[in-house]
Amino acid sequence: MIAVAAAAAFLATFDETFLNVALTPIMGTFRVDVASVQWLTTGYLLVAAVFVPVAGVLYHRIPTRPLFVAVVALMVAGSVVGALAPTFTVLLLGRLLQAVGTGLLTPIGMNITLAVAPREKLGLAMGIMAAMTTLGPSMAIVVSGALLSVAPWTTLMWVFGGLALAVLLAGALLLRTVAELGRPVLDVPSFVLVAVGLVGLLYGISTAFSGSGLVPALSALAGVLALAGFVLRQRRAAHSLLDLRPFRSAPFVLGVCMTMLGLLFVFAMNVVIPLFLQSAKGQTPMGASLTLVPGILLTVVLGPIAGRLFERHGGRVMIPAGFTIMAVFTLVVGVAAGNESVLLLGALYIPAVLATSLVIGPSQTFGLSHLGREESPHGATIVSTSFQIAGCLGTSLGVGVYGAVTALGLESGAEQDAAATSGFLSDGDVMRYLAAEHPSSTNIWSFATGESEDLDEALRDLVSLPVMRLAAREVVTVDADASIAEAVALLSDQHLKKVPVVAGEDGRMVEIVNRSAITRLALSRHLEARAELVDA
Repeated sequence: MIAVAAAAAFLATFDETFLNVALTPIMGTFRVDVASVQWLTTGYLLVAAVFVPVAGVLYHRIPTRPLFVAVVALMVAGSVVGALAPTFTVLLLGRLLQAVGTGLLTPIGMNITLAVAPREKLGLAMGIMAAMTTLGPSMAIVVSGALLSVAPWTTLMWVFGGLALAVLLAGALLLRTVAELGRPVLDVPSFVLVAVGLVGLLYGISTAFSGSGLVPALSALAGVLALAGFVLRQRRAAHSLLDLRPFRSAPFVLGVCMTMLGLLFVFAMNVVIPLFLQSAKGQTPMGASLTLVPGILLTVVLGPIAGRLFERHGGRVMIPAGFTIMAVFTLVVGVAAGNESVLLLGALYIPAVLATSLVIGPSQTFGLSHLGREESPHGATIVSTSFQIAGCLGTSLGVGVYGAVTALGLESGAEQDAAATSGFLSDGDVMRYLAAEHPSSTNIWSFATGESEDLDEALRDLVSLPVMRLAAREVVTVDADASIAEAVALLSDQHLKKVPVVAGEDGRMVEIVNRSAITRLALSRHLEARAELVDA
């Protein structure tokens, strides 16, 4: 049964990120802009968070096996709806169905683990769950990138639907009822308050770096106020939605906080490193994601081992050691970012992410082991909610801080190390892309009138792409000290129209030389020489 719970944890976290790399082709399919397509991510996150607290009521009201099957069936249905969606609205509906399943499945899987794992084996069980929680979102990016390189984005929906169906069948065959069933009632006012609170807080966090400080701040404030109202409601309601007694346990609160810090680190690193490798090192999305794979796979192996070590020795040494290693190697990764070697960066990422195995699983075990049997399901729901908050905060901080640092470097005139060698984008690259992806947009009539729908769609697609999608990655350059003869030979041998001129040890681009400029120079020199001969 723990294997089914672990598969559920992997499925839920895999679902969170597997569609993210397909946003650009989805924009092209449905002709929607970036603001609209982002709701496939933002809307999913908000709905999943809202339904986490509801899982506690359903877990104690419906037998475990049919509840598990029904929840995973929602995810299968959402995948089918999304794959067959004729419009963007229908696709969003399918994605939100998946989100409901994720919000319910995460705490249900954790409750199953707490119910069947012996207390003396709880560390191992939680280590396995933590490993699957870390593996899911990381592998989703790699798998999605690989599929998108050979198939349309709808394939992602079908593949995830098949994966969810396999987990559904495993649950139907292997699960039994492990919860103490009763007739708990869903307190609607509490649900409304927690929904408004989590949506407001998470939306505020996710848009904190959007450039408009007022809306995120007001959203987060409204969320905090609604959550405060939710807490007051739980103290007075006859049927509370969530038992808050676990918060009376200081070890539980500490365990939740440490778990959130570990997850925040994982989500932030898994965003920042691929972003850096693509924007500064010229890696493809697939190549950047593959850099993370060795560390991720080793984390899966170390997770259960860390759980066993926690059972034997506790977390007094292990958890602080994990945080220390995370901090040290994060600094080392930052220093090594200026190095040209992508392999070095990937190698240094491994101990940084491995250290999270010493933190996330043991911290969960530490916190939940201090709760009684009646409080454990509510503690699991609280931990699952913290997953959503940590994921949102880690992703937003990673993207926001990376963007802010990059912008600061540009404003201060700082030179980016690989700016001249990561790639080179020319008008020819743009035209080749348009001709290949949107051939009907490149006819003379489209450019002459500027009113072609095909051209509009092509340009919407074009502006949403990362620059390295179009740029030439193997950049041919000529040194600023080279002679005109060397530049001409390079243009001729490589069959190029233009070439970047670089200077200095860092290869900073200072100019572009093209065939037209050389031709003009040669003709002007020739005419000047003839004029001198005539005058003589």
